[in-house]
Amino acid sequence: MSTEPEPPSTTENTGPGTPDDAPPAEASPGTDSAAATAGGPTSEAATGESAPTSPAAAAVDTESGADEAARKLSEAEAELAAQKLERERIERRKAEKQGPIPAGTKLSGKAADLLAAVRAVEGGEKPAATVFADPEPAPRRAAAEPVRRPQPVAAEPAATAPAPDTVEAVRRVLTGGGAPETLAPQVAAALGEGAAQALGEDPWQLLRVPGVRPEQADGFARALLGTECAPDDERRGRAVTVWLLEQAALAGHTALELPALTAALGRQGVPDADAAVQSTLAEGEALAFQDAVDEPGAAPARAAQSEESEESEEDDEDDEEETGPVRVLVGLERYALAEESLADGLARVVNSVAKEASTAWESAAASASGSTAELIRAVAGHGLVLHTGGEAARAEPAALLAAARSLGLRAVAACHTPDGRRRLAAHLHADDGDGFLVTVPGLLSGAEGPGRDAEGAFALDLLIVLDAPQLDVETAAMLVESLPDGARLVLGGDPAMLWSAGPGRVFADLLAARVCPQVASRTPDPGPLGELVSGVGIGELNQVEAPGKEIVIVPVRDAGEAVHRTVQLVADSVPRAFGIPAEQTVVVTPGHGGAAGTRALNAALKERFNPGPGRFGGFDPGDRIAYSPAPGRTVAGQVVTADADGLHLSCAGAAVVVPKERVEQSVRHGWALTAHQAVGSRWPAAVVVLPGDAAQVLSRPWVYTAFSRAERHLSVVHGVEQALAGAVAEVTAKPRTTRLPVLLRTQVPAAG
Repeated sequence: MSTEPEPPSTTENTGPGTPDDAPPAEASPGTDSAAATAGGPTSEAATGESAPTSPAAAAVDTESGADEAARKLSEAEAELAAQKLERERIERRKAEKQGPIPAGTKLSGKAADLLAAVRAVEGGEKPAATVFADPEPAPRRAAAEPVRRPQPVAAEPAATAPAPDTVEAVRRVLTGGGAPETLAPQVAAALGEGAAQALGEDPWQLLRVPGVRPEQADGFARALLGTECAPDDERRGRAVTVWLLEQAALAGHTALELPALTAALGRQGVPDADAAVQSTLAEGEALAFQDAVDEPGAAPARAAQSEESEESEEDDEDDEEETGPVRVLVGLERYALAEESLADGLARVVNSVAKEASTAWESAAASASGSTAELIRAVAGHGLVLHTGGEAARAEPAALLAAARSLGLRAVAACHTPDGRRRLAAHLHADDGDGFLVTVPGLLSGAEGPGRDAEGAFALDLLIVLDAPQLDVETAAMLVESLPDGARLVLGGDPAMLWSAGPGRVFADLLAARVCPQVASRTPDPGPLGELVSGVGIGELNQVEAPGKEIVIVPVRDAGEAVHRTVQLVADSVPRAFGIPAEQTVVVTPGHGGAAGTRALNAALKERFNPGPGRFGGFDPGDRIAYSPAPGRTVAGQVVTADADGLHLSCAGAAVVVPKERVEQSVRHGWALTAHQAVGSRWPAAVVVLPGDAAQVLSRPWVYTAFSRAERHLSVVHGVEQALAGAVAEVTAKPRTTRLPVLLRTQVPAAG
């Protein structure tokens, strides 16, 4: 590795924010908002909405018609230009009046804090009160992908808009409790048709809105209930219990062990945590389970059971005495049912395929070699197969796909992102638009792939899912449920990557359960980058010889210098030294907030590459963006234009229109990304930024994921000193509580 020192930057270091621990429930309503504690503004779109349009920007808008206009009479041209400028001024004034209220400007006190916290979550920030926090934000599972066609399509709404009268009724209740009335649509969507009545009867239902914290809901409840409001209110205990389970899901857990849940309730000021849990279970807002725990040397755990089935066996004292140790788990119904459905579906896949390989499969395996042949033979005789390996190992499932299709099977490969599909197509020398190469969201929505048969199952015989570590439990359940009887399933991916943004760790759980064949690729990633990343995967940060400067370390002293050097690398150094244009370089940094987070870096990179007033919700034509069609999934793209329909984007070759009201929560500038946003895609060059305040959030999976985004060149803007090597060696993936391994062991025998 080489070092390329530069003079210190003069960029001002504003200092990163430091999220606080979860505050006690008795905190005053005026507690600082999540946006403030996270550091930086709550959203990028809030900056520059009302900035005046420069003559240069107006000229860009008229560029396409400039040649034709030049042939007009000069008087007519001048009149049209004047009319256009006047229309733009009018539109700007309307936008300024109708735009959302920036948190902290027209509101104050509790209302401003509450609105800022909600907008922080909508903009992708993690609430400061998150109890089960990971270094990276962990949004909820992605909803079904909107249909993607070659023609422009509107982004699908996250949910059906609530009725106007419902929103108005909720607005009155919110105003009565001192909460910002702009939360009315979110509350109405979360609570349904009777939202106003439900909120009036139980003010703590405000916690159903993402971003609201218990102390803020307490302030709202005090304003509505007066002296009737108390910490031991049963309604508060239930609402905080559900909120904690939601926070756990954001951190990747599908359930929580009962002691962990009651301890968290105690930290939130719930006097009787056990009673709160029991009340939540009685109301059906959560489910409880008893899972047997394996002891060293003991037989495999018996079937996990819910409290309902356990109650039916309470009278059988003999059985109770024979039962080994158990753990009691509490989880939200949606994730519990998804995990059970996934286990049932996987058992069906494992047991529905004949175990003997046909002559045709043997012939296909004989024509391959190494771990590719091993993979083909495993698929020939088994319904479920796991394949592990790095980027170069993708050639092996590609060979399997080609072999299966040559045998006349309906075989399809699905990737996490369009870029993953493109890279797989390169191994097959195929067009990534071919119907047998799809993305997981496109396959589930029906926009890509073979479609479904009369019974609603996928019309295929073999499904290969790459990037499997990115599957959360609900997405995996939908995929498995959609497989027809007799179909084979191959899950492939790199187990060293960051896990899914949503709850669960499906791929890791399957590897641990050992219920099916596992084929480990013996194809290493090549070159200095491959050597570096492979070392990180086993906990070693090695010095790698990089004669072609494939890896460059750029030391920095503070966050301001890190921003300066990052812009310099993307704009000048990398294009000059390697011929890689700036648009093919990605910047990866640990978080959104702070003086060297994505917001600060994107502001500096926009100023360098596409300066403008940001008059379309903070964006200008030509801006690089990161579009999230659903929480937890990101697609890179570019702003094309904007009009009354919304913001027009080009994402992976598809035209997308994002309505104005959804721009702030689903579109960010995309020169700089977090590792979770970048996972599943690769770029010719990557600049990984590690400012000093990032030391505490680094982990081996994060470093592995960030470094492996580079195909040809990696620059590391290094300000964490020895913390990087320490994170690689010692900080592994944060554990997640899931039930899938136990559920699988009761239905599928362990593979030999």
